[in-house]
Amino acid sequence: MKIRTDFPYETRHEDLRIPLPDGTRLYARVWRPLTDEPVPALLEYQPFRLTDWTAPRDGQRHPWYAGHGYASVRVDVRGHGNSEGLPGDAYDPVELADGVAVVNWLAEQEWCTGKVGMFGISRGGVSALQVAALAPEPLKAVVSVCSTDDRYDNDAHYMGGSVLGVDMHARAAAMLAFTARPPDPRYAGEEWRELWLRRLEAVEPPVHTWLSHQTRDAYWKHGSVREDYGAIRAAVLAVGGWHDPYRDTVLRLARHLPQDRVRGIIGPWCHQYPDRGLPPGPAIGFLQETLRWWDHHLKDVENDVMAEPLLRSWISDSHPPATVYEELPGRWVADPSWPSPHVTPVTYAFQGAPVLVDSPQRTGLDAGRFLPLGHDADLPPDQRDEDARSACFDFPVPEDGGPVEILGRPAVSLALRTAAPTGQVVARLCDIAPDGSSTLVTRGALNLSARYGRDRAVEAQIGETENYVFELNGIGHGFAPGHRVRLAVSSTYWPWIWPQPDAAGFTLDPAGSNLTLPVRARTEDAVQWEEPEQSAPLGVTYPSTLEEPRPERVVVRDVARDEWTLEVDPTYGGGTRLYPDGLEYTEDAVETYTIDGSGPLSARTRSQWSIRLHRPELPWDVTVDTRSEISCDADAFRTEDEVVCREGGEVVFHRTWEKRIPRTAG
Repeated sequence: MKIRTDFPYETRHEDLRIPLPDGTRLYARVWRPLTDEPVPALLEYQPFRLTDWTAPRDGQRHPWYAGHGYASVRVDVRGHGNSEGLPGDAYDPVELADGVAVVNWLAEQEWCTGKVGMFGISRGGVSALQVAALAPEPLKAVVSVCSTDDRYDNDAHYMGGSVLGVDMHARAAAMLAFTARPPDPRYAGEEWRELWLRRLEAVEPPVHTWLSHQTRDAYWKHGSVREDYGAIRAAVLAVGGWHDPYRDTVLRLARHLPQDRVRGIIGPWCHQYPDRGLPPGPAIGFLQETLRWWDHHLKDVENDVMAEPLLRSWISDSHPPATVYEELPGRWVADPSWPSPHVTPVTYAFQGAPVLVDSPQRTGLDAGRFLPLGHDADLPPDQRDEDARSACFDFPVPEDGGPVEILGRPAVSLALRTAAPTGQVVARLCDIAPDGSSTLVTRGALNLSARYGRDRAVEAQIGETENYVFELNGIGHGFAPGHRVRLAVSSTYWPWIWPQPDAAGFTLDPAGSNLTLPVRARTEDAVQWEEPEQSAPLGVTYPSTLEEPRPERVVVRDVARDEWTLEVDPTYGGGTRLYPDGLEYTEDAVETYTIDGSGPLSARTRSQWSIRLHRPELPWDVTVDTRSEISCDADAFRTEDEVVCREGGEVVFHRTWEKRIPRTAG
């Protein structure tokens, strides 16, 4: 990693408030080059607190853009951080209208040329796409990283029409805790307490809304640009990583947006910016690549960024299973269009007699983290135990040829006879080495009731064989000669997939089943990147303690009760952080996912968060403690949530919620 201090422009930054049409003011931090000439503006718009939580990451890139001649602006959405107003649902019409207003406000400033770009990762990347779909005239270009165009089936809520037990719970619990954090009096001023208490009264656990919409209905369509790609007028650079759950968005944007307005990059990365050097690598000079994008679309620089191939992708070589890789072996490839002329669907027919698939409830505990962030326990371990609880179909890779390389989304067609009207089927694609080790390549899932579309729930016909067709998540991978391609099929996948109430497995008929791989012809492509570089670090320190760190992921088996518990430290940024402005920020969280052999109704989740913000010089000392739980019976999900907020040790807010949400499809 190269740290840059010798920029073409000297810079300064200031904090200000951006007025909205209704009088609400959003908190913003602006980095600007010292020049008398107006410059284009770059906007990052999201809720995650620019003065503390994202400040280290913001400091890596906003000053860098300013040093290259852009006004780089970070804004907290309404009701979050030090912005005024009340928090709403993610991407609701108010939040998106505010985003459009901010774009227009930036374009009108005397220091702006009138041209604006938007960028962001995850929530910020989705916001950039959705604001672009509203087509404000000044917005000319977007860089969207690790984001989704489909909030129902490619976000943190549902997968293949099934409830994402792991991230539906984890994301809702985290957002409840994050939304309850107070404004910072250093920046919000004396009105911070009034803003905070009004905000707390408006807080509602997001899981209530998310679980109340179990099919792709109008609620999810509103938040998904896939409903109308043609609404996006800005140029889009879509970026993802093969270890990020949202990477299929890059493939869809590359396919559906006009080729003169889109480019895609998919690397080996997790849910992080590609320049940060977090595993798995290799990292790239991502800021330099985006600068080429901005220069062309916002400054009319005649460079060759639009002459790049439509899609540049990483294809990993076969590698042994591990929960973390500093760098993966592999290579970059280039495709001029998507679908690619280099990719051919190849179908592999199953062999053998019909097989009963009734996987133990614990199948899926070795799935790895749904949202890998570059930690030691993120990725799936050896899949041999999971394979033993699944029906497996192997296809050898000839030893006398080259690797079988795939790029895109594998698909399966499975002939299943069900024993119950509801259930799930999960397919995992694995790379089996000669020593028998099993490396997870990609996977997919289908709620049996979603086989005719994610917008409806149609129960399976008991005792009748039907074809269930679905895609797995996209991947770039090469199966080495002498290895085997394995498709493993299971009827459960906890805690990723919340089990159906009367799931009783199914019989799989190999005679009517197959796997289709997107096989890519080997090409020699000259894809090159500059060395990663960033601005100087912000200077946040992380003091060590005498306490032993909590393991990231632990599986506990209670033999007598036949109970299995996965305990997770989400490690979003846990521990204590000391900021240069004097803030002490401490965050601790633990999630548990429990199931036992009695059946699918034993599934339950629990999450506890504790956040402390402390400014000794004021003095100011605030804590937020939350608890979130989900359990179920045959007819409904049961959610429990609690928020306790204290100032100086005194409780200033305490509320609990209990809700039963009917199981209509999930």
